[in-house]
Amino acid sequence: MTMNKANFFVPFFVFLFIGSRFSRVASAGDQNALAASFVFGDSLVDAGNNNYLQTLSRANSPPNGIDFKPSRGNPTGRFTNGRTIADIVGEKLGQPSYAVPYLAPNASGEALLNGVNYASGGGGILNATGSVFVNRLGMDIQVDYFTNTRKQFDKLLGEDKARDYIRKRSLFSIVIGSNDFLNNYLVPFVAAQARLTQTPEVFVDDMISHLRNQLKRLYELDARKFVVGNVAPIGCIPYQKSINQLNDKQCVDLANKLALQYNARLKDLLMVELKDSLKDAHFVYANVYDLFMDLIVNFKDYGKTI
Repeated sequence: MTMNKANFFVPFFVFLFIGSRFSRVASAGDQNALAASFVFGDSLVDAGNNNYLQTLSRANSPPNGIDFKPSRGNPTGRFTNGRTIADIVGEKLGQPSYAVPYLAPNASGEALLNGVNYASGGGGILNATGSVFVNRLGMDIQVDYFTNTRKQFDKLLGEDKARDYIRKRSLFSIVIGSNDFLNNYLVPFVAAQARLTQTPEVFVDDMISHLRNQLKRLYELDARKFVVGNVAPIGCIPYQKSINQLNDKQCVDLANKLALQYNARLKDLLMVELKDSLKDAHFVYANVYDLFMDLIVNFKDYGKTI
């Protein structure tokens, strides 16, 4: 079965933003319209940061990029044949250009005003996640990098205008968490001993605790409008099926249970805890899990065949 993961998200994100308080496309004279997109996460939204790292997690070779028109089909470091989810969201919200990768040479000056992409293939919420790839940018580092960007905005616009620009005209998209299971807690042999001493509940608690602090750090840096994706049914991906020796119609039960456990905690964190404690922040909880599961189960409805 084949699918373009990015294109599948188009109707979903369009639905999320239509009628929401931060769906308005930037237009002349509108000082509250969306202008900048800041992207944090893993390979699902990495726009090329890993090209500038000595890492085993890279996507700068074909067939990656074959359908990406701006590069004329050449790989850009995106882990996809075309656009990432974040690229599509930016387009639908009227972004004049894609958020530039933070590590790219052109990530400076006025280019920053359209937003910045900090995502990194292999990265996770926890700092230990993805160590198998040698180098990657975890969420803590990505927030550190946004701290640097935030200082640059003060220099570009002045402190008052920069604060309003970030608070009122910027969207923060966060797609992360899968690697904390796939390339940390569920790594064969390497993590087996850790699982004997750390229950799934304790591990998920650790993830939520770290993410809570990371979101609060962004809030303190004036982030106010958040879209946070949950973890997809990772037990159904070919990698998990292969190492667990399952057939095409089976999914790894433990992996999916971990994703659901984390997703429930994430929803409470965003829609209850932080919604109450960060009064002027706005959160959208993106239910990636159910969307992908629907695609897996009802693939014929999407015009797909096995």
